[in-house]
Amino acid sequence: MARLSIGILGLTELFVSVTVHLLFGLYIFSAALASDLSQAVTDCLRPNVFNLGAWQREAEGRGQPPVVFEGSPPPIVLVHGIFGFGKGRLGGLSYFAGAEKKDERVLVPDLGSLTSIHDRARELFYYLKGGQVDYGEEHSRISRHSQFGKIYEQGKLKLENRVQIFIYPVLKDHVYSSSLAWHYPSWDERHPLHFVGHSAGVQVVRVLQQMLADKAFSGYDTSEDWVLSLTSLSGALNGTTRAYFDGMRPEDGRFMKPISLLQFCRLGVIIYDWLDISWLKHYYNFGFDHFQMGWRNTGLSGLVDLLLGNTGPFASGDWILPDLTIQGSIRLNSELQTFPNTFYFSYATKRTRKVFGFTIPSSILGIHPLLFLRVLQMCQWRFPRNAPPPYKGYRDEDWEDNDGALNTISMTHPRLPMEHPNKFVADDSKCHPLQPGIWFVLLHIIIIFRYHILSHRSMQLEKLRYYRILEADHIFFIVNRERAGIQFDLLYDSIFQRCRKHIIRNNMPPILPKQSG
Repeated sequence: MARLSIGILGLTELFVSVTVHLLFGLYIFSAALASDLSQAVTDCLRPNVFNLGAWQREAEGRGQPPVVFEGSPPPIVLVHGIFGFGKGRLGGLSYFAGAEKKDERVLVPDLGSLTSIHDRARELFYYLKGGQVDYGEEHSRISRHSQFGKIYEQGKLKLENRVQIFIYPVLKDHVYSSSLAWHYPSWDERHPLHFVGHSAGVQVVRVLQQMLADKAFSGYDTSEDWVLSLTSLSGALNGTTRAYFDGMRPEDGRFMKPISLLQFCRLGVIIYDWLDISWLKHYYNFGFDHFQMGWRNTGLSGLVDLLLGNTGPFASGDWILPDLTIQGSIRLNSELQTFPNTFYFSYATKRTRKVFGFTIPSSILGIHPLLFLRVLQMCQWRFPRNAPPPYKGYRDEDWEDNDGALNTISMTHPRLPMEHPNKFVADDSKCHPLQPGIWFVLLHIIIIFRYHILSHRSMQLEKLRYYRILEADHIFFIVNRERAGIQFDLLYDSIFQRCRKHIIRNNMPPILPKQSG
């Protein structure tokens, strides 16, 4: 009877989780679609040929890659996390809630939202440098997908009609979307880049930097010094126990449970990619085009194989969730280094607190409805007794603090399978000059004023400073700017200011004549 009750409770929890995630996804998608349709109708009813031409010329001007001058500030690249999107997807919606507008030289690449860390790192390189994505011959053979992917044209902005399928063809001549963001073909050791990664995005950059160090891109003489700095915002540096709740098997961290949220996700992704509806994939793409899962390539029999788990990314394990388990992160981190000439920073977040020795959500109203249940679940996570612990010395209580998607212990710095150099910084203004080759974990300052009664006629005001992990859920600083309020501006302003004013590499190679871009 007890086992039956537990089973019913588990299925109920699964149903609620699937429903909440589905509704949230539909809300984001429909909001972007409605915004675009509204703009299209407005443009159609009030056409202005003169202003339209000016807008188009302006768009083309914005689309040119930034010219690199000697001494010019390096661009800042914002890398999204799981289920994320870059510039040009979901209409005008910004994954980073418009933070990219705070600086003139910011790139927001659109990478596969569910593709593996490896594949996303390869895509990021060619997005920046230009050319056709090469996933690597051996990796492609093992993962059973095409070796080559999309082509990024250097120095060009491809203008595509945005909503002609919804209204009528007359719109196609003057409704455009900048589907390809700026490129940076002059990227090299003399023209390095700043990277800011949210969630899984930080691991994408770390894998990319290791590939650069290993000279893994044929035809390019790369090095780790192509990366000037990396800032991790709620970064998945050591995996998350959330992956097990959602359906990854804790025994190995590689495969899914037969009944889970991820299985529903798998079915939805397969059908979405198999239908291969161009306008839908223009709005949002999971990034599995190199697996060629569309109906034109596979037919009905191919769909059956995909659904049965015989083919595709979920069969080969070449997708992002196995990389986000603790075991998967350990496998990944065992190949990654912290390099001596790169500056590393991290912001960890949590929405939990201790009450009588128990870890519970720290707020009800302050946590996004999508994440409240997840925060509570992750507080209560216990690794199954019949499964080997993911690493020696693992303790459940170390992984209780979380932000609804990632455990706080995972966000501070790379610590598994071995700890990388790190330093917790209470006031980053006091740690200048900054030191490369070490992870600076930046804490949030809390100022409290307290009165002391000295006598019946006088009081003394005392100013107390506390430093702690950022109080925020996992999506607090993305998508919806209003939720974070002034904290949004404080966070991104400090990140951009650090990149622009305080990060200086002293041993930069000299820029030779006619090589400045």
